[in-house]
Amino acid sequence: MFEWELRSLLICAAAWLFIPMAQGGDSAMHPKVVTQAEVTVTGISARTNNAKEMTGDGVIGQMWGRFMQEGLLGKIPNKVDQSIVAVYTEYASDHDGDYTFVLGARVRPDAAVPEGMVAKKIPAGKFAVFTSDRGPAPKVVPELWMKINSLPKTAVGGDRTYRADYEVYDDRAGDPQNVVVDVYLGIR
Repeated sequence: MFEWELRSLLICAAAWLFIPMAQGGDSAMHPKVVTQAEVTVTGISARTNNAKEMTGDGVIGQMWGRFMQEGLLGKIPNKVDQSIVAVYTEYASDHDGDYTFVLGARVRPDAAVPEGMVAKKIPAGKFAVFTSDRGPAPKVVPELWMKINSLPKTAVGGDRTYRADYEVYDDRAGDPQNVVVDVYLGIR
């Protein structure tokens, strides 16, 4: 049941990731701004865009299904932790263009890349970190993206860079009915 719910979660998250929302939003929502070093993520990837993801032809849900069914997290060597990381990177432009979606784990920079997988770098820089409410994954993750997308540009701590954004599914996401997920937005 966890696999199906996680797949549903990602389809919803992808749909809400870049949907333009009205300005305004939850005034109580304030991200934590962090500066982090470059991070390497190894996993499976596909090129997609939000228009495609909002149709039955989206690849992100299929990738989550494959990732869980094939136990790909366990096949990634030299992980720095057991979190699943979903990365949106190599943007053609902004939320309207194509991007590369990577589903995998953070690894040591020199880690070997298994056949059929890729390694992508999340560039060093500033990130606005948003944390979901606790609850069912298919509910709280899309709600978080809706809140993020409803914020004025100035509320995220800087302009988005569209170099890499990512979600972290750590030990707080083990129970799909009671998850907490962090979303990191790359900012200037």
